[in-house]
Amino acid sequence: MELFPLPAFTDNYIWVLHDRVRALVVDPGEAEGVERWLQQHHLQLDTILITHHHADHTGGVEALRAATGARVVGPAHEPMPEPLERVVSGDVVTALDHRFEVIEVPGHTAGHIAFYCAEMDGAPLLFCGDTLFSGGCGRLFEGSPAQMFDSLRRLSALPDNTRVCCTHEYTLSNLAFAQAVEPGNADLTRYTAHCEQQRHQNFPTLPSSIGMEKRINPFLRTHMPEVQQAASRHEPAAPTDAVGVFATLRQWKNTYR
Repeated sequence: MELFPLPAFTDNYIWVLHDRVRALVVDPGEAEGVERWLQQHHLQLDTILITHHHADHTGGVEALRAATGARVVGPAHEPMPEPLERVVSGDVVTALDHRFEVIEVPGHTAGHIAFYCAEMDGAPLLFCGDTLFSGGCGRLFEGSPAQMFDSLRRLSALPDNTRVCCTHEYTLSNLAFAQAVEPGNADLTRYTAHCEQQRHQNFPTLPSSIGMEKRINPFLRTHMPEVQQAASRHEPAAPTDAVGVFATLRQWKNTYR
């Protein structure tokens, strides 16, 4: 199996997984680039996975389905381009002869889901949409801090070698904020240098890994004293429990420049 992040729009990635004959794509916000890439690589689109309803993740679904007859799978509780198979937490989607477990991860949107494949060449694979980013997490457009905190907690419990395939190249801006929160984090300093080199060469910073995110992502590190102290300095009156620290960080990130 081969995995490729196909750039789209300004900073999106449409993930393509293929076995050199059939392909699966995740969150195709546009169709033309996907069709062109599949034709260049002589691949037949088999399955489309959708994590949430935002247009930059669903805009190409109808055209791709019409052109290829691909199966479409998406969240049960969000507006979706019909027809499609709707799935909930605990469901298993079999695609390209692999099993993808559905994990409900509300927060960015109310019905956001992720797809996790435990048995994949090299390492487990997580398609997490806009819930977990490298060095960050999604904005809370429809969910609460408690919901997003719980969603991230569930994702962080996956094996450390799980590849994190999120859908935006936000890494450097996220890491700048992470360094403001935790400037003494040596893992973060090294990872930032690596990601800067990747972008300098016009390479993606993704996929990341769950293990790396647990070492450098402040939204997965609300239990760490350094992160708690930074949140308290930024907003002294904010609650100091884990969800309160997370909410302070998320609001801080919303306005960070």
